[in-house]
Amino acid sequence: MPGIVASTFAAAAMLPSPALAQEPNPLLPHNLSPWGMFLGADVVVKTVMIGLAFASLVTWTVWLAKTIELQAAKNLARRRLAMLERGGSLSDAVRTCETKRDAVAQLITSTAREAELSDGIIDDGFKERVALRLERVEAAMARQLSRGVGILATIGATAPFVGLFGTVWGIMNSFIGISESHTTNLAVVAPGIAEALLATAFGLVAAIPAVVIYNHLARVIAGYRILLGDASAQLLLIVSRGQLRAAATLPRAAE
Repeated sequence: MPGIVASTFAAAAMLPSPALAQEPNPLLPHNLSPWGMFLGADVVVKTVMIGLAFASLVTWTVWLAKTIELQAAKNLARRRLAMLERGGSLSDAVRTCETKRDAVAQLITSTAREAELSDGIIDDGFKERVALRLERVEAAMARQLSRGVGILATIGATAPFVGLFGTVWGIMNSFIGISESHTTNLAVVAPGIAEALLATAFGLVAAIPAVVIYNHLARVIAGYRILLGDASAQLLLIVSRGQLRAAATLPRAAE
């Protein structure tokens, strides 16, 4: 019996140890988390990822800044429009907004400036000139609010291709590593490919929010332009009322 036990231990000693069988391969990275893959990536792939991360930061910064700016502009435009809808003369509107620089205030002062240049003569030509001035002010205010939004379209259009470039570069380096190591073991090649595909993920993370935010801001700016159009219409109505009042006083003056 003791001989059988001794032979069993001797046979077990000849078997490979599990610790030796699971000895880590020095060719494999020890950390395959996103941060570990970023640190192990090629310098070109790292540059691509950093650039895409910066583009994503720009996207969210533009979203926050433009959301605050547009909300404040829309609230002020609604208050000005309510003031115009309550009626009153052009001079009353000018006194209310003469020191302000918002869009509707500039529409009012531009109308008053045209009235001043026309020497108080209110006719169809005056209305056409006022409409032209209002149209130009609306376009200028829309351009002012649209500044910085175009970069979102650029990020949304180019970020996937920049990420794809990083992926292609990383996969190319992986195949070069296969050639140099003279092995086709997928366990050796897979980490490099995963690092390369991470660049594509960065590109999508940067592009998708940029496209969504750009479309959202474009809709908000279009709504703001509608408010300015309503304000311009109210100013033209005020001008028309002034024209009617002038026409009504002419017969009495003649009498």
